[in-house]
Amino acid sequence: MKLVRGTEAWQACAGRDDTAAHSRGKGTGTAVTIGNFDGVHVGHAHIFSQLTAAARQRELASVVLSFEPLPQQHFWGENAPLRLQGLRNRVESIASHGIDYLMLLAFNEALAQLTPEQFIEQILVKTLQVRHLIVGDDFRFGRDRAGNFDTLRTAGNAHHFSVEETTTVDIDAARVSSTRVRQALANNEIEEATKLLGRPYRIDGRVIHGEKLGRQLGFPTANVALKKLVPPLAGVFAVQASDLDTGKRYPAVANLGQRPTIGGRRLLLEVHLIDENCELYGHHLAVDFMHFIRGERRFDSLDQLKAQIASDTASARQLLT
Repeated sequence: MKLVRGTEAWQACAGRDDTAAHSRGKGTGTAVTIGNFDGVHVGHAHIFSQLTAAARQRELASVVLSFEPLPQQHFWGENAPLRLQGLRNRVESIASHGIDYLMLLAFNEALAQLTPEQFIEQILVKTLQVRHLIVGDDFRFGRDRAGNFDTLRTAGNAHHFSVEETTTVDIDAARVSSTRVRQALANNEIEEATKLLGRPYRIDGRVIHGEKLGRQLGFPTANVALKKLVPPLAGVFAVQASDLDTGKRYPAVANLGQRPTIGGRRLLLEVHLIDENCELYGHHLAVDFMHFIRGERRFDSLDQLKAQIASDTASARQLLT
């Protein structure tokens, strides 16, 4: 999958020289779907399957059109729903579904002020050369959310592209959505989130130097950089940690929170490998959340904290075997 940022970059690498698409027997034009696709779940996977099938049938390049930052972040700022994935993880998740291109538009005031007609003509028709579009029947777009599914169908007749409705995926008689995944994680329903995602919930990042308190307590930890990501869960978890630089996997216990016992204020993801002691500084570590152990709480002393970490490690070892 090729990642493209912005319309000018697309015109440079795809609109004028779509070598990759043509090498797979695809002609001029694209099949496109549009969305946030945060926390790529089984519903998104179904849409991507629908997209790639339509692209193959029509001999078109498949394109996922998304945004960074997400529209909610632009409009609501700190009140926006918590992100499920950082950018790197979201790109990797989308790429795993066989998409030809992911086009990321910077959602800013200029984009927000485009009318539905301007969005269609400038981005879908002129830039992407859309021939087939797949969106939900509740899709809204353009300034003041004035554009809808019927707007796209009318434009499709004028600009010679077809519009197909996405089909939803239900689990336990309810539609799978990023909101539902977010709620499951916030409620520490890790197994439920895994079912909705079709895989364990993952956070990944570089291992950075910390205060080395865990090492002093006899439980060395790998501190995973979260950057701007604020995940919708907190507490202590049994996890599987994967060193993406070496391919090695480790059972582990992870604490995601602010370490209230030592007056923490900054959100941290600390991972203690079970029965392993290896150097991970600078490595890219992926952390898959498998089971919830307990919520974060404050202890009266470091000795109490040390005893609890030992208990958490024993619980994680049992849950992961």
